[in-house]
Amino acid sequence: MKRTRTSKGWMREHVNDPYVLLAKKEGYRSRAAYKLMELDERDHLLKPGMIVLDLGAAPGGWTQVAAKKIGPSGALVAFDILPMDPVHGAIFIQGDFREDAALTQLDTALKGRSVDLVISDMAPNISGIGVTDQARSMLLAELALEFSCQHLKPGGNFLVKVFQGDGFDDYVREMRKYFSQVLVRKPKASRDRSTEVYMLGKGLHEQ
Repeated sequence: MKRTRTSKGWMREHVNDPYVLLAKKEGYRSRAAYKLMELDERDHLLKPGMIVLDLGAAPGGWTQVAAKKIGPSGALVAFDILPMDPVHGAIFIQGDFREDAALTQLDTALKGRSVDLVISDMAPNISGIGVTDQARSMLLAELALEFSCQHLKPGGNFLVKVFQGDGFDDYVREMRKYFSQVLVRKPKASRDRSTEVYMLGKGLHEQ
């Protein structure tokens, strides 16, 4: 009964969420689009002509925002293990971004161009067991950091969703090894009760 009441409460909140309503009105696939818009407005992450990789892209809210910002002179490659409807201006690769098949498709899409920005809004499937969910979310963030260090050009930037809790401080220290500046951001579109924040690594060190 408790689980049912909680689920109903979440659904009621979600349906009435102003960002959910705005996303429907403006044609964005998720309320998360407004998080990226706010982060971009503050830190000027997305510019015309950039090469951008979007990890864990489905359903495509961040992909929509990034594609509009970089325009036709840029290139955007979006990854997800789940299917995703096409987004104009983006190349979608369905698969695990760590696996050879997906990386081969990435190389083909990049055509030798270096990457300016990696963005990741990935989150694990929630089990409801706090310790397990936190460990899974930190693993995804670590994989995204490793991927960004392998693919970004020197001076490139990395934006990733992280949940505060066990492993968070260690993750911040790890990011500082690779980037000139590491910033913590909490956009207004993030729900207040959520422990999610966004880590921004600016200026990847020369490898």
